[in-house]
Amino acid sequence: MRGKRVTKKLLAADPIYGNRLLTRLVNRVMVRGKKRTAEAQVYRALEILKEKGEEDPIKVFETAINNIGPKMEVRARRVGGASYQVPTEVRGDRRVSLALRWLVAFAQKRSNKEFHTFAEKLAVELLDAAQGVGEAIKKRDTIHRSAEANRAFAHFKW
Repeated sequence: MRGKRVTKKLLAADPIYGNRLLTRLVNRVMVRGKKRTAEAQVYRALEILKEKGEEDPIKVFETAINNIGPKMEVRARRVGGASYQVPTEVRGDRRVSLALRWLVAFAQKRSNKEFHTFAEKLAVELLDAAQGVGEAIKKRDTIHRSAEANRAFAHFKW
């Protein structure tokens, strides 16, 4: 192995809920370094969840992230001049990163006709993901199907 192992920097827990995962969501939502704006959007989304009758918005958020995170994915692997899509297991940190990325991306893509603010879109996407529906869940299922279809190349794992 070359070089040294990189140690992951621990993020500070968010000031209101004391949740590190929420800090990662805020950082993912953040645009052009405007962290206060991103925090305001995320906290507003959690308030909207609370208003909709969810007893604990953090529990909904964590359930959504667990539901969205893919268990398997395909990675390109070159063997003898040919590229194969090799299914591999998705480990902890990447799984959460993908879940957060998809959550924010599909919240942004939601229609402006029904929801006006990003906070509303994020809240609805979180609720959908926690219930096992929504675009982010469809994305996860697509990735899983792709991994399942390429199971024949699993022996190329490295």
